[in-house]
Amino acid sequence: MVDGEIRGRPNMNVQEVLAKAQDTVTVKRVYGVPFEKDGVTIIPAAEVAGGGGGGGGPEGAGGGVGYGVRARPVGAFVIKDGAVHWEPAIDATRLALRGMLIPIVAMLVGRSMVKNIMRRRR
Repeated sequence: MVDGEIRGRPNMNVQEVLAKAQDTVTVKRVYGVPFEKDGVTIIPAAEVAGGGGGGGGPEGAGGGVGYGVRARPVGAFVIKDGAVHWEPAIDATRLALRGMLIPIVAMLVGRSMVKNIMRRRR
């Protein structure tokens, strides 16, 4: 066994992995690099969330550590002629799913109401 290895595999330092995970979820990930076009500066923004954990067994028996990060665009700050305004990102898929969900719920509620009325008439 080489120093820093367990059963031929590199020994994972939990603190190093968690430090790398923490570096992943930073303000640099939330706000993108500003860019300018035709006198307008755009600063993209995202929602970033992450988490991680680790564990191990008795000495030399194994262990592990991991983390995950999720990011989605939320909009951009637009700077034009010295004025700043927010432009939200529109998630068309999310809007479409919500648009489909409302009629489905309405149909289920309507069905339930009709069943209730029919039971009362008996």
